[in-house]
Amino acid sequence: MIRLEKFDKGDYPLLINSIKDARELMQFAGPEFIFPLTEEQIEQSLSDKNRIAFSVVNVSNDSVIGHCEICFKDSFANLGRILIMDQTLRGKGIGTQIVTLLLEFIIKNSEEKNVELNVFDFNSSAIKCYQKIGFVIHPDKKFVREMHNETWTALNMRLNLDNWIRKD
Repeated sequence: MIRLEKFDKGDYPLLINSIKDARELMQFAGPEFIFPLTEEQIEQSLSDKNRIAFSVVNVSNDSVIGHCEICFKDSFANLGRILIMDQTLRGKGIGTQIVTLLLEFIIKNSEEKNVELNVFDFNSSAIKCYQKIGFVIHPDKKFVREMHNETWTALNMRLNLDNWIRKD
């Protein structure tokens, strides 16, 4: 079980230290940040009043195990920067819990009904997680990013909260 808490300056070092290289940073945040991630870059990003950042906390021992964000813009609530920091905890359903808590936050704190996120096409486990929750790939919206002589394609996925049924 997890809970979301407000991400604050005390959490910056843990997030910074969990991003090991430029590839991980691109997968985590897209092109906005430059490796190595710094407190200044985080501050700049969080200065956007439409962005809300959370730490993901393991309820059993109160340890921070991840990070996630919501950014409200263009009539969508955009989920992003979803990271389970400890790789040994990945693939255990925590991503589903994170996204479910983010959707519940949007329902309780916003009138927004349209939610979207972007995910690189090679991240099949994340895509499956999002599809399980109810997100569908929007075929007409993709983003291409260059990463060390590779081309990465980010898929856009959408969900309408009026049609969402929580699955535990």
